[in-house]
Amino acid sequence: MTELIPGLQGDVPQNFTSGMPFAAGKNKVAACAKHFVGDGGTHDGINENNTIIDRKGLMSIHMPAYLDALRKGVSTVMISYSSWNGLKMHANHNLITGFLKGEHKFQGFTISDWEGIDRITSPPGANYSYSVQASILAGIDMIMVPNNYQDFITILTGHVNSGLIPMSRIDDAVTRILRVKFTMGLFENPMPDPSLADQLGKQEHRDLAREAVRKSLVLLKNGKPGDAPLLPLPKKAAKILVAGSHADNLGYQCGGWTIEWQGDTGRITVGTTLLDAVKAAVDPSTAVVFAENPDAGFVRNGGFSYAIVAVGEHPYTETKGDSMNLTIPEPGPSTIQTVCGAVPCATVLISGRPVVIQPFLGTVHALVAAWLPGSEGQGITDVLFGDYGFTGTLPRTWFKSVDQLPMNYGDEHYDPLFPLGFGLTTQGKKGC
Repeated sequence: MTELIPGLQGDVPQNFTSGMPFAAGKNKVAACAKHFVGDGGTHDGINENNTIIDRKGLMSIHMPAYLDALRKGVSTVMISYSSWNGLKMHANHNLITGFLKGEHKFQGFTISDWEGIDRITSPPGANYSYSVQASILAGIDMIMVPNNYQDFITILTGHVNSGLIPMSRIDDAVTRILRVKFTMGLFENPMPDPSLADQLGKQEHRDLAREAVRKSLVLLKNGKPGDAPLLPLPKKAAKILVAGSHADNLGYQCGGWTIEWQGDTGRITVGTTLLDAVKAAVDPSTAVVFAENPDAGFVRNGGFSYAIVAVGEHPYTETKGDSMNLTIPEPGPSTIQTVCGAVPCATVLISGRPVVIQPFLGTVHALVAAWLPGSEGQGITDVLFGDYGFTGTLPRTWFKSVDQLPMNYGDEHYDPLFPLGFGLTTQGKKGC
């Protein structure tokens, strides 16, 4: 993921000193590496939870991406809500000041998460005076305070005047923030260039997003035992069915942190749903019928050549995404059983993570993990209909049931539904 940094900030020169913030010009923006550190390894995967791991494990599993970010000149680092072995990261002086700033010479600035210092205590904000002191002394330079900023200013000023927080710590924070601003040229060019606004969402961007979609899809199943592969689907057919809660829902394709914090449903932005994409891809003579959750009789008597079923998770982010069962909501499973039990079907799974699919794996004829494809649904139909081939592989293990979790590649009793790196391939007419 650190390859995003040069795209945002520009490529660092050959003689670049690791840890210094970098920006290649006024059309670049400051990148932020987050959430430091161990955010993805919390107990039971629960948001803002405790990452229980020894220092060797933390350094070998969770830290390498941050060190690579420093080598690429990342400007800022955001601290995680989570804890490491019981200590809130927003109060972890050893890792923020000792390791990041000291040992690895990070010269950009660190920033709290949204109301992150409040979470140092339980319940949040129970001892705000302590939270301000602990976070600043831990080495956080910029604090996101959306609401009680007046209390923050009063408390921080009091701590400095009393000597609880030395002025040298404030000077260090201000120096780091100004360094990033000077590096970006904000004092010479403080305003964004409005001429760039009309380039957002231009066709070149959408084409690239579409390419990213088709390359990220993972084909998990293609045909039942003894049958020929179902994919690629023929573009010319008498009548086809498109079904499922996620087939014509741009908000579901995009997931959380899209337009709204928790995402939303429906046509929340400009884009192409899977249904739109299917209609654009098939032969003009092919009749496309859409039914979000059809009954068995409709499917059985519809005379459909095949069906495309799109189901998955509803949008979420952060704590609202915590799940103890990792199942997709109804009517998704019922739609799969109804449609795929009657006609050959390709099921497209829209989810931000592996979910429980074993109960209906035998019912579907083809199964595609589409993750959260975003606004460009044609990236899915590019491979469903064979213009391009499936090439994606799983970036993580896909479990059989949640009872197996946590499950990692290399575990002694590693028995996944699909292993890390799994992905079937097909040949495309235009390429991969």
